[in-house]
Amino acid sequence: MPMNLNHLAIFHAVAQEQSVSRAAQRLLISQPAVSKQVAQLGKSLKVRLFDRRSRGIRLTDAGQLLASYAAKIFALEEEAQRALSSLAGVECGRLAIGASTTIGVYLLPAALVKFRRAHPGVQTTLEVGSSRQIQQLLLENSLDIGLTEVPPTDRRLKSEIFMQDELAAIAPPGHRLLKSRNVTAAAFCREPFVVRDTGSETRSFVERALAARGLSVDPIMSLSSTEAIKRAVAAGIGVGIVSRLSIGVELKARTLAVVCVSGLSIRRPLYAVSVKGATPSAASREFRKVLQMEVI
Repeated sequence: MPMNLNHLAIFHAVAQEQSVSRAAQRLLISQPAVSKQVAQLGKSLKVRLFDRRSRGIRLTDAGQLLASYAAKIFALEEEAQRALSSLAGVECGRLAIGASTTIGVYLLPAALVKFRRAHPGVQTTLEVGSSRQIQQLLLENSLDIGLTEVPPTDRRLKSEIFMQDELAAIAPPGHRLLKSRNVTAAAFCREPFVVRDTGSETRSFVERALAARGLSVDPIMSLSSTEAIKRAVAAGIGVGIVSRLSIGVELKARTLAVVCVSGLSIRRPLYAVSVKGATPSAASREFRKVLQMEVI
């Protein structure tokens, strides 16, 4: 008997969510319906696919094997849809974009507005997360394109630099360094410094970039986001270095100021990441064109 692909799709959702209830919410059907159809799939295949636990489910060996094949089957289905969409143009379809925080919060909104105006029929979604999370979503075939601050390490992914992000030295308005015409990098780094908390023993990108130039800072505070760093600097806690993309509003409102530090220019590449061998949709290609115009 051929495998019921509808049942397989429901099992695929359960395997991804590791939960019957979450899969039901995602598929917009009842939990008993999910359980019934997965049970029917297991019965037709004469195997037990998962065991229930107090929190979620645990796939059996047979369930894990079937889940790996289901992921491949539905990845091919998505690829077929993208290939057909590319023939049909960008009047309709979907575009799922993933971006790391700085890109997703500060760079993409303007590009997305322009893309939506040009292609209102395309259903566009944006997932913002860490570079690692975005790369994982690409491998799970949940995204069409990823934009990250670090290149991928997985060989199944490819990347290219789509822009260089300039970092800016910032201080609160009225800071004494703003009165000097010649602030050296060493003098700036001696100030109380607010840095990004990486959540590990690894130093932040800014600290590593400074170390590569023979400079170091003594962080007075480590914070988890660019927004938190900007607010701390604006409050007068210390100085910092953040993406210039992130401070447009603050510069206009004069809650932050850029310190002109001589001999200190830090740039970092930003990467467009995709799955090797995947056919980019027409919507994906058009979005890349819009994004490129935005960053020029």
